[in-house]
This record gives sequence, structure tokens and C-alpha cells, in this order.
Amino acid sequence: MTTSMDETRIRTEGLNLFYGPKQALKSVSVDLKKSRVTALIGPSGCGKSTFLRALNRMNDLIDDVHVEGKVLIEGVDIYDPKVDVVELRKRVGMIFQKSNPFPKSIYENVAYGPRINGVNDRSKLDEMVERSLRQAALWDEVKDDLTKSGLALSGGQQQRLCIARAMAVNPEILLMDEPASALDPIATAKIEELIYQLKSTYTIVIVTHNMQQAARVSDDTAFFYLGELIEMDETKKMFTAPSKKQTEDYVTGRFG
Repeated sequence: MTTSMDETRIRTEGLNLFYGPKQALKSVSVDLKKSRVTALIGPSGCGKSTFLRALNRMNDLIDDVHVEGKVLIEGVDIYDPKVDVVELRKRVGMIFQKSNPFPKSIYENVAYGPRINGVNDRSKLDEMVERSLRQAALWDEVKDDLTKSGLALSGGQQQRLCIARAMAVNPEILLMDEPASALDPIATAKIEELIYQLKSTYTIVIVTHNMQQAARVSDDTAFFYLGELIEMDETKKMFTAPSKKQTEDYVTGRFG
């Protein structure tokens, strides 16, 4: 599926990734578009989380990882030795499967990123914290008690706090690794609604094992199997008329 470069925020070209001798990604080439949500689906261990982590070099933190090929964000290869990884991770925020608030107040969780980037002006921090909590649809629930520990929030609120924390440093891209898999249906619905609202501002890539969720929240879907990208297309087409039999078998539940 071709996309003009101006719509493309992330492009991978022949991306191979190895954990020691084990190849986890096999020549993945794909375009991910601006202001859209792309869902990555596929059975466990098929490479979707590895691919997600390759988009902000989170795999660098694992010993013995070797990457070949290119990951271009706005045309710049993020694996170029000149790329500042700290800057990269500011632009490309990550939300994990298990919410991981810091053992600090709600306010300090969100102010953490701006502070380490040199923002110390209290009124500026207040503004950034409020804006990020509003964007994460959490402000109305916590505004009267910002000194409360982030760990005292419910699971769904903690996950939205982590989203607010990621957004406080003004990223362009949000990567989400099964962000609702540990949440109850009501909290999940809130996270899904939030994703829908955020896509006008961010490019979002989400790993999900939940087919219905992929169908609900994403514009495009990429199906991975055994480290390969089998197919990618608009979500509607992927779920109703996929081109590959393997995709059809997976989305209809014949294997997985």
C-alpha cells in the first residue's frame, strides 16, 4: 500500500531485528500515516510489540539486540548514530500494558517530563499539567486533589495518568502496547474514547490482542505473523475483505 511521503509520519524499510541469534522481525516495510491510529494485531510472540518498541528504540535497552534496515520518522533514520535517543523518546511517547505511575503525586507525575527538560516556572508547569490531564480526560476527576499519590488512583485512571505524563513533553507520536488489557470494560471504553480524540493531534500506533478493539479504535490495521508483516490496509477492509488467506483465518478466529 503506497502513501505519499507528506502523509507518512513513520516509514520502515527492510526492518530486521534479532535478539541474539533469534530473528524477531523479518524485513518489515510499512508506512504509518499522520493523524491516524494503526493497530498491530497477530498471535502472541509474532513480533508486534518488538516492532512497536523499534519505533522509539526501546529495544536498545535489551542486551544483544541487533537491528538492520531503516526506521524513518519524518524522513530521518532514527537508527543513525547521530540521533539523540532522549530527544527521540520525547517525540515518540510510549504507554505500556501495565500502568506505571511514579510513586509521586498526580501533579509531579505529569510535571516530571517538563521538569527534566528544564521547565521550572510554576505557572508554566501548572499550565502543562492541566493541559495534559485534560487531554488524557482525567482533569475533572483529579483536579481537586493533585497532591494525591498517582498510585492511589484506579487502574484506568493510572493508565490515563501515564498517557498524560507521555503527552506533557509534546510528543508527535504515541505508541501504546496493549494499553487496556489489564482494565475493566468501563475503563477500557474510556481509553478507547481517548484514543479516538487524540488522533487528530498525534499519530498513534497500538498493539492489541483484542480484535474488537482493533476494529473499534483504528483506521489502519497491520497483521503480523512469525515476525513478518503479512498484510496492512484500512481496518474496515482488513476485517471484511482481507487480501491474504492467513489474515482472514486470523481475524475470523480460525487460528491465533
